[in-house]
Amino acid sequence: MSGAVGGGTLPAMTTLPPPAEELRLIDTELRHLDARRAVLLRRREWLVHTLRAAAAQQPAPGPGHPPPAWPVGAGAGTAARRPEAAEPSVQNVLLLLGGILLTIAAAAFTLVSWGHLGVAGRALVLGAVTVAALGAPVVLLRRGLGSTAEAVAGLGLALTVLDAYALREAAFAGTDGLGYAAAASAVLAGTWTAYGLGAGVPAPPARDGAGRTGGTGRVVLRLPLPLAVAVAQLPLLLWALAAGAGPYTLTAALLVTAAADTAVALRAALPSVRVVASVGACALGAGGVLSAGWLCWGAATPGSAGRAAALLALAAAIALAGARFDPRRAVATGSALVGGLCLVAGAGGVLRASVPGEWTVPGCLACAVAMSAVVRTRLPEPVRHGLAGASLAVQGLAVLWTVPLVAGTLVGPVAWVGRIWSGAPSGTRVAVLAGAPWHPYAATVPLVLAAVAGVSAVAGRGASWRPAAAVGSLVLGWAAAFVLPAVLALPYAVGLVAQGALTVAALAFAEGARRRCVEAAGRSASHLAAVVLALVTSLHLALLSLASQPATVGVLAALTVLFGAASLLRGRGLAVFTAPASLGYAAALACAVGASAGWQPQYTALLVLVVPAAGAVVAARTGGAAATVAVEATAAVGLLLASVLAVADPPMLALVLSLGGVIAAGTALRPERRPSGYLAAGLFLLAAWTRLAAWDVTVPEAYTLPVTAPALVVGYLRRRRDPAVSSWTAYGAGLAVTLLPSLLAAWDDRHWLRPLLLGTAALAVTLVGARHRLRAPLVLGGSVLALVALHELAPYAAQIVGALPRWVLPALAGLLLLALGATYEQRLRDARRVREVFGRFR
Repeated sequence: MSGAVGGGTLPAMTTLPPPAEELRLIDTELRHLDARRAVLLRRREWLVHTLRAAAAQQPAPGPGHPPPAWPVGAGAGTAARRPEAAEPSVQNVLLLLGGILLTIAAAAFTLVSWGHLGVAGRALVLGAVTVAALGAPVVLLRRGLGSTAEAVAGLGLALTVLDAYALREAAFAGTDGLGYAAAASAVLAGTWTAYGLGAGVPAPPARDGAGRTGGTGRVVLRLPLPLAVAVAQLPLLLWALAAGAGPYTLTAALLVTAAADTAVALRAALPSVRVVASVGACALGAGGVLSAGWLCWGAATPGSAGRAAALLALAAAIALAGARFDPRRAVATGSALVGGLCLVAGAGGVLRASVPGEWTVPGCLACAVAMSAVVRTRLPEPVRHGLAGASLAVQGLAVLWTVPLVAGTLVGPVAWVGRIWSGAPSGTRVAVLAGAPWHPYAATVPLVLAAVAGVSAVAGRGASWRPAAAVGSLVLGWAAAFVLPAVLALPYAVGLVAQGALTVAALAFAEGARRRCVEAAGRSASHLAAVVLALVTSLHLALLSLASQPATVGVLAALTVLFGAASLLRGRGLAVFTAPASLGYAAALACAVGASAGWQPQYTALLVLVVPAAGAVVAARTGGAAATVAVEATAAVGLLLASVLAVADPPMLALVLSLGGVIAAGTALRPERRPSGYLAAGLFLLAAWTRLAAWDVTVPEAYTLPVTAPALVVGYLRRRRDPAVSSWTAYGAGLAVTLLPSLLAAWDDRHWLRPLLLGTAALAVTLVGARHRLRAPLVLGGSVLALVALHELAPYAAQIVGALPRWVLPALAGLLLLALGATYEQRLRDARRVREVFGRFR
């Protein structure tokens, strides 16, 4: 510190040491820094040597040997240039190519140049080269050249294969090729295993900068053991083929080899060995399972099926053992799933060969249900989940087996639409099939569906997926009851009663589920599913009843009453579904009654009109907006059906439209349904036009003007009282009553007076609308005026077009397209100029 700072200036500062003492302290710190630098330099030298000598085989760093925190050769402040190919990659490629070339050379020597040497020369050359190739990796490992050692070891292993080939050519030329290959593969697998376990050297100890030793281990070759496992897949299969074994023995060989692979995959320490063993276990195990399954389900006798089932049981044991000891949760669950499926497949194959065909699927289902009991055992969780998944898969397959019968039963009665009232069939099965073939094993379908429904209901208790299980149980139970009358071949009338009872039961379940849901203040899908099932069953029942006239009338009447009563239950929670269904069946009943009475369609339309009228009354008393809309939509469909039935008789159609207008007007009396008045006005207008057309009236203005005049006066007075009323409400109906019928009459009138008067009136209406800014007169008057002008100018336009040469129209079209193209190009040019101008802005 400068001597200018005196003691009075810094009274609290510690007194500095004398210069001699301070010099001694600085020298001491420098010596410590030099020692630390030496330690770091030695550490750097060791790291560089390790990374360059054995990048692939470097031992694990011991304590006090952290990995380098910076790239080798890159100092602080220098940027290392990244090469395109890393040094280990180039090294491995070179070693791999060298090993391949040496192997090819050795094979060429063995196959081509073999005959030029004697027996002693052959043995000496191959033996010396093989021993040298197998011994060199040990020396290379001691020198830290791990990758080179692996390449030379691969060459040595390839030479052992050539040795085996050469040995057969020299000494065992007359032996069976498959048998010799089996023995050679077994010997090679054992030899390579012993070589892989024995060819290793102790890992060199690692020293840090202070001279401490850390980290010990053993460096081994990574190539021999995976190759040994791969070759070990062959002996058993080759021996079985050499012995001429049958399919059962070959399948057993596959499964035993897969078992050995499973054991190796579970116990091996090297990851490469585990991968190879796992691939072998999966491949051979899959082949063995497929072969055993084919043998089991294709067996003609119980004995053959039993032997194949034993093979499937072996496969199941292998899979379950793997699931028990495999630490990977997903793999263990999948293995247990496969094991469970193998057990069920074996049992099903034995049942198929021992019992009638219709009991095969129930037997498999029983095995699956029994397997689902393991969920409550103390087995490891992955095993329990896998077996439960296998049980669920078998149950799903059993349900799929029943789908053809359920679908055929559901869709079959549609065929009666084309032959209504052709006569009651002899039984329910005939009515359901309607000529289609019957399911060969239908006797046990209801049993399978009921069993799966029961299992689903029991398994779903207290589970998080209980709602889904409840819906599934409901659907499956309904399907079992749905197909039961056809399976039992009940009489036709009894089958109809059974389907009706099923409909009632579904509605009762839906109401009960809805009430429970309301009490629990929640939502449930069960009552919705039950309502849908009730509707489906009722539709099926209605289609079944089409075979007989009395049955059709009786069933439709019963369904109308049933769904109507369901709509009146307390709370009316089902009315949104049941009320429209009741109206729909009522409309069908009206048509059936009219047809049975021999009425013509236009008179039946009057009976169908009861449905829209009832719908209007029910909609006013139905609670809930959704139910009201559904009922009104059904009533509208009923009105449309009545109009279609009466369309062939214009006077009756006019009556139907008028009655529909009355119904719509009554609906418009409700405050929330005021817009229905527009529908009523439209229906009355259509009825009037239809009546005029039916009377062959040629001067409709005589009937429409007396309506138009008071309507316009009423509209004018209403707008004076309430200016917010739109012109469509005030004047739209009154103007349309006269303008539209007159327009239709003018298009068929060849005289000039009507078009002239109508055009003049339309022009006046248009001008009034434009003057007072009224949309309805402007739109209606302008539209009618344009159509009248088009009607009057059409003949002259046709004459002009006919008088022009044929090339004029294409020429005009071409000129138009050219003009459009030029305009488009000009717009693009202007846009480019604007972009360039803005681009010059800064």
